[in-house]
Amino acid sequence: VQLQASGGGLVQAGGSLRLSCAASGPSFSTYHMGWWRQAPGKEREFVAAINWSGGSTYYAESVEGRFTISRDNAKNTLYLQMNSLKPEDTAVYYCAAGDVVPRDYWGQGTLVTVSS
Repeated sequence: VQLQASGGGLVQAGGSLRLSCAASGPSFSTYHMGWWRQAPGKEREFVAAINWSGGSTYYAESVEGRFTISRDNAKNTLYLQMNSLKPEDTAVYYCAAGDVVPRDYWGQGTLVTVSS
């Protein structure tokens, strides 16, 4: 599966962004999907994940209640709705797919910058 993330940009603190991840290739609907992020000078960290059907979601504590992960298997697309953004959310965001943990296949990142 090939993944391409989009939707990043510059936003003020408290604002919202919606990231998308378009998948090409077969079997998107069979993969567990996730979003990860990497801030400057820091290691990549988990943000959110969703199972193959969309019936189960998981969030990092730092984004719980502010971010929502979803998927549309008919459109082969993964989403991340980000609300109440904070400067510490500034990072390059990556989408990923996997058979068990969503980190086997990676897309290119999309930069999110939150200004204070």
